[in-house]
Amino acid sequence: MYEERLQPHDIEAEEAVVGSLLIDGESILKVIPLIKPRDFYRERNAFCFEACMALFERREAINQVTVTSQLNLQNRLEAVGGAAYLSHLVSIVPTSLHAEHYANIVGRCATMRRLIGAASEIAVIGYEGTADEEAALSHAENLLFSVRTGQSSREFVSLREVLDQFLEDRAAIAEPLNDTSAPIMTGFDSLDDILGGLQPADLLILAARPSVGKSTLAVNMSLNAAKAGSTIGIFSLEMSREQLAMRILASESGVDSHRLRLGLYTEAEEQRIINSVGALSELSLYIDDTPLQGIIEMRSKARRLHRERKLDMLVVDYMQLIEGSSRNGNRVQEISEISRSLKGIARDLNIPVLVVSQLSRAVEMRPSHRPQLSDLRESGSIEQDADVVMFIYREDLYTTEEEWLQRRPDGQPYPKNIAEVIISKHRHGPIGTIKLLFRDKLVRFEPAPLDMEFARP
Repeated sequence: MYEERLQPHDIEAEEAVVGSLLIDGESILKVIPLIKPRDFYRERNAFCFEACMALFERREAINQVTVTSQLNLQNRLEAVGGAAYLSHLVSIVPTSLHAEHYANIVGRCATMRRLIGAASEIAVIGYEGTADEEAALSHAENLLFSVRTGQSSREFVSLREVLDQFLEDRAAIAEPLNDTSAPIMTGFDSLDDILGGLQPADLLILAARPSVGKSTLAVNMSLNAAKAGSTIGIFSLEMSREQLAMRILASESGVDSHRLRLGLYTEAEEQRIINSVGALSELSLYIDDTPLQGIIEMRSKARRLHRERKLDMLVVDYMQLIEGSSRNGNRVQEISEISRSLKGIARDLNIPVLVVSQLSRAVEMRPSHRPQLSDLRESGSIEQDADVVMFIYREDLYTTEEEWLQRRPDGQPYPKNIAEVIISKHRHGPIGTIKLLFRDKLVRFEPAPLDMEFARP
């Protein structure tokens, strides 16, 4: 039945998208987060869009001349209809102002085509009559899920917008955004003393094993910087914006994150929560929680936010969840490309880019579990590209209190919830180690009390 009908498409919208890019190359910043070349129904329009993306990746101008040259370089100029077709595309679009609208039409049609394809595959599963009912249902659900995840992407949303949802049943407090300021300070004096704050154009890596607190520290730094008046963008590839907002709210209000999530708090705590929402809503902190996206899309969004809001700092949580563009499946090569591109974003926008990264399992295999540069997961190029590399280490995750007391007959206190931030690379200055207190229930780090000094094992 489906084969007899023409699949959904809008050739005029496709031509208008490409025509808009030829008129105004900067329009690609609005379009890339919405559609990909595979979303075009007509092949020659997809070829033209791919040429524009290639120019964008190389940071070259996008116009009729450069796209013609790029298509010729790809041996596709004749296939699209030559330079005459590009002239046609320019002539049919009066203005590039509506590029985003045209892209949404192309994306919607592509989603409908994917839905039809998934329906056909699900029909085949049904006709096969497999004895494994659960497997068949699971396969069908995965097909539908792939259609949904293929739709692209969510955009940066301010923390204020996310927290407003939390206050739907409470009082909403909202104020305009603050002005930006520089330099970017982390809010941890001992760390700022070593780094001199987070410097423009620097790529900073914050790495640790799972559940040590790397995402928490990155968010704490972002929140402190936003409180100082900076505009912060966060790519949260692991947590949803709602989860991230609740972590920030727990940290700011001083209410146990678990009880906050379940709504189990006292009237006094509720008032602190409401006050915190009011204060947080004034911050220029923006969250993009698109779970599956590549570095090109991220760069486009960052540049757009920078142009609209004067971005001061970008946080990526975390590197290994960024989709690579390598077609040979070589993840090490993909991570190398991602690392270089993140450094490119820092230099292009002249802002610090703080990237959370996983560490390899090699940390667990050594007698001493302190991380080192060789533990950076999947690629040595991360160390090479980074201006600053920081690790988080917690002794209490590897040593029980009983073991500690046996090894410390001098009565040195057990380092419960004490985190060491080890600065192993600093291109512009000294390296060293600072200590912070991790308040796990409040999802935040604090400066360690001065009397908490612990010797290394």
